[in-house]
Amino acid sequence: MSLFHEDRLLIDGELVRADRSFETVDPATGKVLGTASDADPGHVAAAVAAARRAFDTTGWMRDRDLRLRCLRQLYDGLHRHREELRALTVAEVGAPLQLTHGAQLDEPIEMVRYYADLLERYEFREELGTVESRGRHHRRWVEKEAAGVVAAIVAYNFPNQLALAKLVPALAAGCTVVLKGAPDTPWTTLALGRIIAEETDIPAGVVNVLTSSGPETGELLTTHPDVDMVTFTGSTPVGRAIMAAASATLKRVFLELGGKSAMIVLDDAEPRNAAMFAAFTICSHSGQGCALTSRLLVPRDRYDEIVPLVAAMFGKVTYGDPSDPKTHMGPLISEKQRAKVHGMVERAVAAGARLVTGGRPADREGFFYEPTLLADVDPSSEIAQEEVFGPVLAVIAYDDEDDAVRIANDSVYGLSGVVLGADDERAAAVARRVRSGTFSINGGNFFAADAPFGGFKQSGIGREMGVAGLEEFLELKTFAVPAK
Repeated sequence: MSLFHEDRLLIDGELVRADRSFETVDPATGKVLGTASDADPGHVAAAVAAARRAFDTTGWMRDRDLRLRCLRQLYDGLHRHREELRALTVAEVGAPLQLTHGAQLDEPIEMVRYYADLLERYEFREELGTVESRGRHHRRWVEKEAAGVVAAIVAYNFPNQLALAKLVPALAAGCTVVLKGAPDTPWTTLALGRIIAEETDIPAGVVNVLTSSGPETGELLTTHPDVDMVTFTGSTPVGRAIMAAASATLKRVFLELGGKSAMIVLDDAEPRNAAMFAAFTICSHSGQGCALTSRLLVPRDRYDEIVPLVAAMFGKVTYGDPSDPKTHMGPLISEKQRAKVHGMVERAVAAGARLVTGGRPADREGFFYEPTLLADVDPSSEIAQEEVFGPVLAVIAYDDEDDAVRIANDSVYGLSGVVLGADDERAAAVARRVRSGTFSINGGNFFAADAPFGGFKQSGIGREMGVAGLEEFLELKTFAVPAK
């Protein structure tokens, strides 16, 4: 089968084509790839009803062996169609081919196997021992059971990773799911639905997959009384709206939101390596990553040395055709996103930032934007405080270590960060002072299936991946009987 043009929704075990559709576009060319089914309120109602029925009336929640078999089937199906999914991800997401061998595709597929292995050994029961109360001894224990019906809403930037990081631990926990793909990348999500429908024994209604052109579908999912939990990855403003909407029925929420992460270059760091790391990091997937470091904090007495080095490294970033294995940076997802990025750069320059290099849409077809370096940035300015989601790096000078930590923490976000220095222990000590959910020390890579990922402050609530990612989808039920 070919996944490349899959345009059908998955509802209650059936692949369904909606009466209306919307276009999906190749961001590298700006040309229309095709159309996807545009779910309406009726589709949302049917999907939630199917998930509710599957959770309440079938044995899915308690049948660990069935869940384990289905997860391994899903892994096998994804593995069989890996190259089709790779081509689809390059075409629809605009992700460079080299990224699909990591977090865009291959690593998410391996995450399915991780959760299957975890499910096989995970203890859903914990003995608490006995307690004496009112003249008797009582034996107590805790059982961990599925949270219920989950609405999983994903962003466009890493659609395979985000969908699987929500769907797979939810299924391992025993939940049923309504998965909503991003309007900019519907085909990647619909392809997952087809694999589930045709190549696994996942019962009808356990997984439902929707795509839509606007926000209505997500709004209905976050307010529906039969949805027990919402897991969302996207911008902080939308996350706030979801949290407010979910509050009416006190749904559980997991939110993985925005970031404005800082890369702190210590005074003993090797400047050329720091410049290379900073430049190539912000250009990864054109800056469309919530954890990418978009603020570069540099010692004031080394500022004039490091800024030109970063500019020179930007000149070495290869960008263009994402299907070329040599391409490091592809396009932005849409013309709308490119216009947003350009507007923020123009406002930054007007506010006093110095444009060192870039600062304009690339002169080629598609939604490319030049790697952009802004120096002399005010730490309190928009470009230093707000998420850009583009290949734009803001350089900020600091006076000493305390000043660097203060600037890094001067943000409503707290998702990630980097510290570079000659000594790992000193760098780690600085990292511990920054309020952030993840940290790289001297280029260390924390991102893996077994590592919890999430943020402090307005970067979100909860953790994705790892054991913590499974436990997000579990409720605790405490029992007691008189001890004999």
